[in-house]
Amino acid sequence: MKDHAVTDPISEAIAESRATPRQTLRATVPAMEDRLYHIHPVLDHGFVRVVDYMGDDSAIVQAARVSYGAGTKKARDDAGLIRYLMRHWHSTPFEMCELKLHVKLPVFVARQWIRHRTANVNEYSARYSILDREFYIPAPDHLAAQSTTNNQGRGQVLEGEEAQRVLETLRHDAMRSYDSYEAMLSQDGQQGLARELARMNLPANIYTQWYWKVDLHNLFHFLRLRADAHAQYEIRVYADIICEIVKDWVPAAYAAFEDYRMNGAHLSGKGLDCLRRMLKGEDVSQEGSGMSAGEWREFQALIRD
Repeated sequence: MKDHAVTDPISEAIAESRATPRQTLRATVPAMEDRLYHIHPVLDHGFVRVVDYMGDDSAIVQAARVSYGAGTKKARDDAGLIRYLMRHWHSTPFEMCELKLHVKLPVFVARQWIRHRTANVNEYSARYSILDREFYIPAPDHLAAQSTTNNQGRGQVLEGEEAQRVLETLRHDAMRSYDSYEAMLSQDGQQGLARELARMNLPANIYTQWYWKVDLHNLFHFLRLRADAHAQYEIRVYADIICEIVKDWVPAAYAAFEDYRMNGAHLSGKGLDCLRRMLKGEDVSQEGSGMSAGEWREFQALIRD
């Protein structure tokens, strides 16, 4: 596994940690041991790095069997039990596993990410330290106009002179704001503005970093939303990398999650009633479904795709 070049201050300490492995009696996953501390590049300057993890598929099973009693072990194999837990929306056994990541990401992505208030987060502080001159500038094929049908989405990709104009504006404004940030912090013969105030002038595409620790149940919820095709590209690429990590970490749990959450579907009582009527040969319309027009469109898309 190749490392991505990183210039942060802890790189030497990380290299030293990998060079001096320690014995442990706790459960370990060989694929995760290989991933520990390695950089997984994301976007132009971002990354995801596994800092630590606790538990594995067997930890989920162990917790569930404490709940259900020892006899459960004879009735189901581990993968079958994990699928049962996922299928019936049990959460506590999945909370027995935890993952800690070091993530470098643009501030506007971090503000989306932090909406998931079910993790422990410690972010790089611009009150104490000076942020690096690193900004997210989208690749040309990710520059798109506002969608005409979705207020939260993108439409057609910008091309030609318009795309070039937008890219130049993004680069120019980012560099200009950072120049002003540096100038406010310190000028010849002046004290300079406090870091906690000077940071307010920085744009939302500057990079920040944090440590993010989350249990597997809440991580699956994050991935269900952010690895979805409808999620914003800039957060989805982080979620896609994390999916690959989780697949290595808890393969049986991830397979169940992928089947029941990512590739499965949830029907309302009205939707289930309509589906049963259709299977009996009845011609069901929106007017006779009890659903609103929006619900009916979603139901039709679900059963016909």
